[in-house]
Parts: sequence; C-alpha cells; structure tokens
Amino acid sequence: QVQLVESGGGLVQAGGSLRLSCAASGWIFTINLMGWYRQAPGKQRELVALIRRDSSTNYADSVKGRFTISRDAAKNTVYLQMNSLKPEDTAVYYCNAQSTIQNYWGQGTQVTVSP
Repeated sequence: QVQLVESGGGLVQAGGSLRLSCAASGWIFTINLMGWYRQAPGKQRELVALIRRDSSTNYADSVKGRFTISRDAAKNTVYLQMNSLKPEDTAVYYCNAQSTIQNYWGQGTQVTVSP
C-alpha cells in the first residue's frame, strides 16, 4: 500500500503563487509515476501534471508555463509549484500515485484563487 499526504493549499490572490507538497510512504518502490489532479465544483477531476520515474513530465495545456511539477526522491515527495494563479485554478487538488496494479489518491487540498 501507498499513503499520500498533501499540504500547501490555501487562499491566494490572482497572480500569486502556491506550492503543494505530496509526501508518499509505504510501498514506494511500486510507484511508476506521480501526479496532481484537480476538481472544481461541478466539474470532473482533471489531470494537472505528472512526473515519471525518469523525471519526464506532462502538463495540462491550461497550466503550461505557470505550474512546475518536481520531485525529491530522497524525501519521497512530489511538489507542484503554481505561479501566476488564476481564479479558474480554484479547485481541490489531489495527489496521485500509480503502480502497475493500483491507483492511489491523497485526501485533497483546497486551492482558492480570488480575483
């Protein structure tokens, strides 16, 4: 099993920045990639960014150039640096870890961007 604990959400004004953290524990060796998803009220959960074991990354078009995903392998932690935040970035952000057999989710952290 893998446990994920997120932190770093909060309220910020448009144009501001936040950094989310996701600390993984448990069967870390089974994880192939980790990522961040978000879900706004009334909308489906969507991929924001992901990072693979080889540190290659993918981003949603809506966040390219503003968000950066990174990882600290020694700390088993993945980060999402969010800059130039917009009100439409408001959502609950979920950390995700994928192994070959299972998908794991964190509890979610609220990010609210005021106009």
